[in-house]
Amino acid sequence: MKVLILGSGVVGTASAYFLARQGMEVTVIERQPGAGMETSFGNAGEISPGYASPWAGPGMPAKALRWMLQPFSPLVIRPRIDPAQWRWLLGFLANCNGASYARNKERMLRLAEYSRDVLVQLRRDTGIAYDERSRGTLQLFRTQRQLDACAKDTAVLDRHGVPYQVLDAAGCVRQEPALARVRERVAGGLLLPKDETGDCFKFTSRLAELAKELGVRFEHGVRVEGLLAEGQQLTGVRTSRGELRADRYLVALGSYSPLLLRPLGIHLPVYPVKGYSLTAPIRDAGGAPESTVMDESFKVAITRLGDRVRIGGTAELAGYDLGLRAARRAALEHSAGSLFPDGADLAEASFWCGLRPMTPDGPPVLGPTPYRNLFLNTGHGTLGWTMACGSGRVLADLLAGRRPEIGLDGLGMDRYRGRRPLAAPARMPA
Repeated sequence: MKVLILGSGVVGTASAYFLARQGMEVTVIERQPGAGMETSFGNAGEISPGYASPWAGPGMPAKALRWMLQPFSPLVIRPRIDPAQWRWLLGFLANCNGASYARNKERMLRLAEYSRDVLVQLRRDTGIAYDERSRGTLQLFRTQRQLDACAKDTAVLDRHGVPYQVLDAAGCVRQEPALARVRERVAGGLLLPKDETGDCFKFTSRLAELAKELGVRFEHGVRVEGLLAEGQQLTGVRTSRGELRADRYLVALGSYSPLLLRPLGIHLPVYPVKGYSLTAPIRDAGGAPESTVMDESFKVAITRLGDRVRIGGTAELAGYDLGLRAARRAALEHSAGSLFPDGADLAEASFWCGLRPMTPDGPPVLGPTPYRNLFLNTGHGTLGWTMACGSGRVLADLLAGRRPEIGLDGLGMDRYRGRRPLAAPARMPA
C-alpha cells in the first residue's frame, strides 16, 4: 500500500517511521529543506505525559484576564478579523468547565502515557539519541496559593495512576539543586518523575534517517497546494512539483491542516497559538536545571538539553504571524533569570517562535475523515513532542487495518460533528 504523508514535523516523521515498520510504501512531502524545521525545531524540550492537560478549564477565563494584566503575561490575544479565531475562542470558552476539563484531560493522558511508552521502546530498539534525559518535570510554584491549587490536578493523576510527588521548598531544591540559590522564590512544586526531556529537532532529524533506512522517501522543498477528490475518495494531491497519488493520504501539517482541508468541506477547529523559545549555552552547570522546571507563574518551561538550556513559553493568538516580539523575549528571560540567574548565558541566546496547532478542547485530532482514504494526525498543541510517537503508532495501526493498542474515543474529528457538518460533498472538482 502506498501512503502519502503531508508534513515532516515530529508528528509526520513519526507516522512515516511506524508506517514503514508496517511494510507500507511511504512518501513524505515537506516544503522545508529538512525534517522538523518548523514547530518541531525549537520547542521547550518536554516529553511530559504527566503535564498533559487542556488549557480550557474551570476559572481559566478569569485567570486569562489576570495574566493579560501582568507585565510578563503568558497569554497574548491579538484580535483579528478572522472568523476562525473567534470560533476557536468560543469553543475554548465552552470547554472551561469541570466536566469538560476532566474528560479532555483523560483523553490527553491516555495518548500521552502511551506515547511515552512507545518512545521508550523505540529508544531501546534503535539507540536513537537526542540529548535525552529521564529525570522528570518539576512544576514550580512561587506562591502557597499555587501549591494549594495543584490538588485539582493531583486528583486527576490519582484517578489515572500517574505517579507524582507534591514537594515543599526543600524537596524542590533536592530535585533541582540550583534552586537553592533562589530558595525564597520557591513555595513548593509538583514532581512528575516519569516525564522526560530531549531535543525534538535532533530526534526528528535522526528518526527521518531511520525511516529512510526502512525505505521512506522524503521529498523536501515541495509545497502542497491542494487536495483532489472524487465523491468520498481522495484522488491526489496538487503540489509545486505536479500531482501526486497514493492509496492513502495522511495530513500532518500542524496549524496549516485546516487551511488545506477547508475546501473539502472539512472544518477542523485547529488554530495556531504562537509559542516562543530561547536557546542559550550553559554558563554555570551547577546553576542550571537538571531536567525541566515549569514556572507556573509565567507558564515557562526551562529545560536542560545537553550543554544548552531551552526556555519556552507564551501563548499568543495572532493568526499565522511569525514575527519575533521583544516583549516575549523579555518574558522568557525574566522567568529563567529569576530562577536560574547563573545557569545560562541569556545574552547569547537564539530567539525562535513556532505555531502550535491547538484544538479548543485540548486533545489532538487523529484518525479517519469523511473521505475513505484521508486520515488526520494534527492538533497536538503544546504536546506534539510528547504525543508524537504514540500518535504515529496509532495512525500506522489504523492504516494497516490493525486495532490500535489504546482506545481512540474522543481523539477523532467525530467529536465535533454536533457543532458543524463534516460530511464530504458529493463531488470536488479537480
